[in-house]
Amino acid sequence: MDIVKVAWVTGASSGIGRALALELAAAGVTVAATARRGDQLEALAAVASAGRVHAFPGDVTDADAMAATARDIVERLGPIDLIVLNAGVFIPVSAEQFDLAAFAKMFDVNLTGTANCLAAALPAMTARRSGRVVVVASVTGYGGLPSSAAYGATKAALINMAESLKFDLDKVGVTIQVANPGFVDTPATEKNAFKMPALMAVDEAARRIVRGIERGGFEITFPKRFTYVLKALRLLPYPLYFRLVAKATGWDRR
Repeated sequence: MDIVKVAWVTGASSGIGRALALELAAAGVTVAATARRGDQLEALAAVASAGRVHAFPGDVTDADAMAATARDIVERLGPIDLIVLNAGVFIPVSAEQFDLAAFAKMFDVNLTGTANCLAAALPAMTARRSGRVVVVASVTGYGGLPSSAAYGATKAALINMAESLKFDLDKVGVTIQVANPGFVDTPATEKNAFKMPALMAVDEAARRIVRGIERGGFEITFPKRFTYVLKALRLLPYPLYFRLVAKATGWDRR
């Protein structure tokens, strides 16, 4: 990735974020890895290619901490060329046992945490009229899925946020992309109590995201044989949508 020298990856201690940090490092990028778990970041840095991953522990829900982290990255590594906003949590929710705390946590981490990191790093990009932002959302943002009322709402909001920001960022030379993976085998998806079609290994998901960054275009989504079906489902009348999704996930037999 010749145009990217320094990347900031959030949610880098596990799952897609960790795999992305390793994939970017292998491509020759210097990676600033952020997550709350500093010990896991240090372990990640220890196995990365040529010492290219550097640990910058922090909590994305703390706006001041993210602003300080962005400044620290620039001072230690140089200007940030790429931001991959991947930090997120998934907690299954249900109407029968409505958990307001779970909603609050996911909104705080997935949505407000992303905004905190944008506020920390985006001004420098717009000032120099260059850079790239990748917002990691999910196909759960396309439409409602079982047990994802809170998680899916945050991902739908992230897609909308990225779409809206694109109008402004196009004018100042900053590229924004949204990554909408299908189901990826991570600690988060292990919590799903339904069938996950086209479940993908996390390393392959990271490779596809990096290829999508290199290729360009607004949306990075995969595997298309699955994600495009979900897009098409949204064009159906609601009774048919709910029936097909319930059948595909096995929710109709619960």
